[in-house]
Amino acid sequence: MRAVPKILSAELDGITAECIHVEADINVGLHSFSIVGLADKAVSEAKERVNSALKNSGIRPPTKENRRITINLAPADIKKAGSRFDLPIALAYLLASEQIKTFETRDKIFVGELSLDGSLRSVSGSLNIAKLAKKIGVRYLFVPYKNKDEAAMLDDVVVFGVKNLNELIHHLEGTQLLSLEEKKDIIPMRPPISVSLSEIKGQESAKRALTIAAAGGHNILMSGPPGTGKTMLAQALASILPYPSREEMIEITEIYSAAGLTAHNQIIQWRPFRSPHHTASLVSIIGGGTNPKPGEISLAHRGVLFLDEMPEFHRDTLEGLRQPLENGRVYIARAKKALVFPSQFMLVAAMNPCPCGYFGDTKKECRCTAHEIVRYQRKISGPLLDRIDLQLEIPRIPIEELRKRSGDEQEEKQIRKIIGDAREIQKNRAIQAHLPFHTNSEFSSKQVDELFSLDLLAEAFLKDIIERSFISPRGYYRILRVARTIADIENSLSIKKEHLAEAFQYRIKEG
Repeated sequence: MRAVPKILSAELDGITAECIHVEADINVGLHSFSIVGLADKAVSEAKERVNSALKNSGIRPPTKENRRITINLAPADIKKAGSRFDLPIALAYLLASEQIKTFETRDKIFVGELSLDGSLRSVSGSLNIAKLAKKIGVRYLFVPYKNKDEAAMLDDVVVFGVKNLNELIHHLEGTQLLSLEEKKDIIPMRPPISVSLSEIKGQESAKRALTIAAAGGHNILMSGPPGTGKTMLAQALASILPYPSREEMIEITEIYSAAGLTAHNQIIQWRPFRSPHHTASLVSIIGGGTNPKPGEISLAHRGVLFLDEMPEFHRDTLEGLRQPLENGRVYIARAKKALVFPSQFMLVAAMNPCPCGYFGDTKKECRCTAHEIVRYQRKISGPLLDRIDLQLEIPRIPIEELRKRSGDEQEEKQIRKIIGDAREIQKNRAIQAHLPFHTNSEFSSKQVDELFSLDLLAEAFLKDIIERSFISPRGYYRILRVARTIADIENSLSIKKEHLAEAFQYRIKEG
């Protein structure tokens, strides 16, 4: 039986890479060049790119072969999309036509799009493919030169950045080796947002709520008249979040790479801040599509998802947030299989109290009818509201406050330190319980019962407020999580009465 060359490559299924075997066979007959294996239009066009790239690299192209050339992408039941198979197709053809020396193919994965001159263009998902290589035990990964830093984020995988086809052939034949890509230190950064907490005048209660939300990863809803600073507060929240760890940066970059959003091989070194418009579709928010890609809630993973004018979003879009807010993951069901996208984000929402925006305002009269106000507020359903930990009113800022100078950065640095210390306490708590968590908001109800302790006064107070209010069981545990975060901010070993009281006041809307 004649041996058929097999080159390893990869396809993205959501954000997960799957191994693809690229096989080449050359038979006697009239010239033809066929690519089989459930390939889309971009993959089928690879034969033209491969032809020109080989010809312009000084190599005999398939068009000069008066033989039948068949390229198979296996397994055949996985849909292949994109241009990342250009490079492995070219190598499989060169091996089949015996134009390069035989090399060991089982320990190498190749991805890359070929330009007509033989150089390599960057592709999406190089970090995801590096993760696949590590998982299946493949040691060497060859990617376009612009993708080298992203792919080299993971350990235990040797990454080579390739500039052109000739360079790769020389390496594989051993005549001129490529240089190894070293693991670089990735320095975390603040998100590229210009608003800082020190720029916001007044709104001290809102700043306190933002500190609690940032410390525990809690969801927050701000309601108030137009122009009171709700959007600025949301943007300022991103500036006080702690820096992401290396593991978190890898998680975030993996999602962005799969979505094709790592332009210029950009590693995501900050916590994301996503702010979709209220006209965005369900698929763009939740994820999915013909070739499933992460939505806004996954692009906000380990960061902030800001929904401005929340009641203006489509009802099905808002209701689609319920499961991700509860589980930190979103499940995209398909006929053959279900995809899972990570979506552990902080929801920050802003809304007006009524259609005109001035219901309850002390300076300007509201012109909405009672029916319009109720209908507007009911656009946010009870179950969704129940999943929001902190619900607060943002009042109009007095003119005296506006005339004051903005706060100094020292206060903001102090708030960042408080948040960082509180998160470190939460991290240690999770480590001691052998849990892969980062914040209090991620603990399940069972873990809350086991790990969150209350003093005697807090126990009596909690029983009293639960009996007097209409707090749901979900709301009960969310109050405990917020109270635990407040206790962590104050470096308290147990939850006290005042911590519960402050946490409960942020749930007043529910009752």
